[in-house]
Amino acid sequence: MAKETGRKLVAQHKKARHDYHILDTYECGLVLTGTEVKSLRQGRASLVDGFVQIDNGEAWLHNVHVPEYTQGTWTNHSARRKRKLLMHRAEIDKLESKANESGHTIVPLALYFKDGRAKVEIALAKGKKEYDKRQTLREKQDTRETNRAVAAVRRQQRSQHG
Repeated sequence: MAKETGRKLVAQHKKARHDYHILDTYECGLVLTGTEVKSLRQGRASLVDGFVQIDNGEAWLHNVHVPEYTQGTWTNHSARRKRKLLMHRAEIDKLESKANESGHTIVPLALYFKDGRAKVEIALAKGKKEYDKRQTLREKQDTRETNRAVAAVRRQQRSQHG
């Protein structure tokens, strides 16, 4: 079998950018069991309730749902077990000090394979208030409407010249 290269996305937490202000992102490896890797290779995982906690100088990924591997036997993993993240000591220390500030949390943004190895992109984030979320949504809609209007004008110009 040829070696895998590039990035193959398994799961994304799309709502994270809506619910949080992303301050900093990190890429880390994961300690996984064989059945977890196989289940991820089938492209099945959910980051929705996931969060990262730092315990005794180690980073742990909690509440990320990796469904049981269908062809697995008694060696199968439990779907929501906590998984250890592989990061450099300096990164963990930096993250821990920032995460302890009030309102800060660490959330997973994406789970993917990079050159055949499972990686997770985590972010130091600060929760948005309800009005911030509405503001973000409004900005998105305004941008969309502007783009539509510009596109309509361009179409009109093309039909007049064509």
